Amino acid sequence: MIEVLITNAVKLPGVKVNRDEFLAKNFSENVSQNQLAEIIEKGPINANIDKKIINKVAKKVISNRTMKSSSVSFAAGVPGGLAMVATIPADTAQFFGMALRLSQELGYIYGYEDFWDDDGLDVEKVNGDLVLFLGVMFGVGGATATIKVLSSQLSKEALKKLPNKALMKTFYYPIIKKIASYIGVKVTKDSFAKGISKVIPFVGGVVSGGLTFASMTKMGNRLSKSLEENMNLSSEDVRKSFEELKKNNPEIIDVDFEELDNFDEI
Repeated sequence: MIEVLITNAVKLPGVKVNRDEFLAKNFSENVSQNQLAEIIEKGPINANIDKKIINKVAKKVISNRTMKSSSVSFAAGVPGGLAMVATIPADTAQFFGMALRLSQELGYIYGYEDFWDDDGLDVEKVNGDLVLFLGVMFGVGGATATIKVLSSQLSKEALKKLPNKALMKTFYYPIIKKIASYIGVKVTKDSFAKGISKVIPFVGGVVSGGLTFASMTKMGNRLSKSLEENMNLSSEDVRKSFEELKKNNPEIIDVDFEELDNFDEI
């Protein structure tokens, strides 16, 4: 369900984010030309950009994105607004399209690499980072802890020892399965509520816009907070996140990977 939803949502105009253009546009007012070139090459964090500047840009992007999301949602709330994308209702696809765009933008601000492979969305990153980002945005338990464990410099060396298939089995797949199921419920409830609101077109448009604005702001702030916390993770932070994963999902931690328990050796 979640893969189909994302695949169709990214077909909507304006969902794809050009990483280099986005970073150049949003950091140009805050850094020198030399720093900007380094940001595009390495990402804001690896370019040693001040944390305050990074967070400032993130807040501005969330504000701008939620305002645009609200205006687009109004069009979707009026009969004959946005066309259907495959079998997914227009309002649902549009909402997730906006969430996907914001998740890409925040990912780039906090140092993630390009989510697009040529002109198409990188499938592995859809099933990994972007779905986890959506999980954090929707408040799904385990998503934030997973991002912390997988993105931490402290654990990357240990994670390199795991074959990609084992990594997916151990961390990604079980959490993503939970997130997909949870978001699927969210989609159903959201579509039901918006379907009722369309009985009265223009009032429905106002209601849909208000809900999207409030929801997208909260979702953006959740993801921004999570990615910001990843900037300065200590070994204890990673340990706690790993323990949280094991506690909430005991069946996913394979005994073959016990070495990940000891982050002090990393």
